[in-house]
Amino acid sequence: MEGKDLFLMVEAVSNEKNITKECIFKALEEALAVATRKNNNIDAHVEIDRITGEFSTFRQWMVVEDGENFVDDDGTEFDSELHIYAKNANGVSIEDFVREPMETEEFGRIAAQIVKQIIIQKVHEAERGVIVEDYIQRVGEVIMVTVKRIDRGNAYVDMGGVDGMISKFDLIPNESIRKNDRLKAYIKEVKSSPRGAQIFLSRTIPEMMIELFGMEVPEISEGVIEIMGVSRDPGLRAKLAVKAKDKRLDPIGSCIGMRGARVQAVSNELNGERVDVILWDKDPAQYVINAMAPAKVSSIIVDEDKNTMDIAVEEDQLALAIGRGGQNIKLASRLTNWKLNVMSVSESDDKQAEENQRISEKLAEQLGIDSEVAGVLIDEGFSSIDDVVDADTTSLDAIEEFDALMVEELQERASDAQLVQVGS
Repeated sequence: MEGKDLFLMVEAVSNEKNITKECIFKALEEALAVATRKNNNIDAHVEIDRITGEFSTFRQWMVVEDGENFVDDDGTEFDSELHIYAKNANGVSIEDFVREPMETEEFGRIAAQIVKQIIIQKVHEAERGVIVEDYIQRVGEVIMVTVKRIDRGNAYVDMGGVDGMISKFDLIPNESIRKNDRLKAYIKEVKSSPRGAQIFLSRTIPEMMIELFGMEVPEISEGVIEIMGVSRDPGLRAKLAVKAKDKRLDPIGSCIGMRGARVQAVSNELNGERVDVILWDKDPAQYVINAMAPAKVSSIIVDEDKNTMDIAVEEDQLALAIGRGGQNIKLASRLTNWKLNVMSVSESDDKQAEENQRISEKLAEQLGIDSEVAGVLIDEGFSSIDDVVDADTTSLDAIEEFDALMVEELQERASDAQLVQVGS
C-alpha cells in the first residue's frame, strides 16, 4: 500500500469510528507483526513512519536473565529464535528487545486475512475504549433512553447508538415499562468488557432525584439553592432537604414551583413518586422536626452518644408520623442519619419519668442522699456527679432547698464519687 493511500485509509477509519489516528497506526503495526511471526515462526516488530507511511520490519529477541531455567509468561521455555541472554545483548535491559532490520515481506492471502482480522479487532477495542472513556466522564448524568427489550426484569436500553442496562433492582417497583418507551435514567457505572462497554443505569438511586430537581429548578443549577440530602422509597415517596444561600429566597417554594409545577414534573418522571421538600437545618433536632413533616412534633429528646432521638407527637399525629408501613419515619431517619423513635406524648412522659427515676436512684446512691434531694438536683439540671462537681457554687446556692453548707457537702461527695468511678 502506498503511503498516501495508507494515510487516506487511516483518516477514513479515524473519522468513522471516532478514534485517534495513532490508535489505528498501532493496530496496523501489531497486525503486521503478528502476520510476520506466523509466516516465519519468529518474533517480529513493525514500525510505520507517520510522515512517509513507509513500513520497517525488525526481527526481535527478548532479553532474559542469564541462566538455564527461563520460562516466559506464556509458559514458553528459552528458545534461541525468540530469546537472548543478557550477556549477549550488548547492554540492552532485561525484558527489552534486541532488534535487527529485516525485509518487509509481501503477504499471501491467508496472512493478509490475519492482518485484516487483527486490525478490525484492534479498531473495535479502541472504539470500545473511546465509548468507555466518554461515558465514564458522564457518570452522574441523567439522560433520555429508549427501551429496546425487557429480559428477566432487566431493561436493555438504547442511549443514542450505545446500549445500556437498567437492572430490575434499579427500576422503580411496579412501574410498567414496554419496548420503545422513552424514559430518563441516571448513569450509575461504566465497565469495559470483551463484548464492549457495559453501561449501568438506575431510576431508583437518590442522586437521580437530585439531578432531576437540578433540571427543573434554575435556582439549584445556578447554585443559590443547595440540596443537602435526599431519601427515597422509589415510586412511592421521597424527602428532599434544601437550603438557600440567600436568606431572602424561599427554597421550598422554589422547588415546589408555581402551583406545584416543578415538583410535579419530577414526580411524573418517577412514576408518581410523592416528594416532601423540607428545610435543612444545622441544628440536628430542628432538622429532624422538619424531616418529620407533615407530622407535627410535640417534643424531642436527643441522645448524641447513641445517635438516637425520641420523638413525641400527639395521639392524632402518631399514624402520620410513622406513615404507612413506617415509611415516614424510615425516610426521615435515612435523610437525617439519626435513629428515630416515635411515640405518643403520654408514652414519652412515662418513659421520661422512668428515666428520671433511674437517674435519681443512681445519683442518690452515688452521693449518699435521699431520693427527694436527688430529684431536686435533676429538676435543676444536675443529673450526674460530673454535673455537680463542675457546677458553679453560686448556681447550686441559688436552689431554694439548699444552703451553703449543703452545697459544699454535695460537691465534696460528688468529687469523692468521681474518684471512685475513675479508680474502678
